[in-house]
Amino acid sequence: MTNDIYWMQHAFSLAKHAAAEGEVPIGAVLVKDNQLIAQGWNQPILTHDPSAHAEIIALRAAGQLLKNYRLINTTLYVTLEPCAMCTMALVHARIERLVFGARDPKTGAIESVMSLLSHSSMNHQVAYTGGVLADECGQLLSEFFRARR
Repeated sequence: MTNDIYWMQHAFSLAKHAAAEGEVPIGAVLVKDNQLIAQGWNQPILTHDPSAHAEIIALRAAGQLLKNYRLINTTLYVTLEPCAMCTMALVHARIERLVFGARDPKTGAIESVMSLLSHSSMNHQVAYTGGVLADECGQLLSEFFRARR
């Protein structure tokens, strides 16, 4: 759990960076053998790309670094429970483990709205742990949206 907290704190710092850029504050880091291999933060507004979620940015960077679309033996840390698009990208990339912070009661596809990773038809199983630094991650999102209203 200590490593989970360490890497989630790194993802949290990226979420704060996203907020400073006017993006929804979500950060993600991809780790292999306890080494950072890629990171991302939400950028759909900045890039005019609806798929530029923190998770997708990190997966793309890792694929380029590793020269492979399969990101086996990796763990993705993300500050918010992934949506359906990002969840399926994790499956296709063969991520070994997902660790997320706050749950997303509107679009969370791990536990909150859907349980895509638990679906019996998945050709790859991603282990997951939710709720790591959930209060901090949720608070950052709440403050961001409160300031925008």
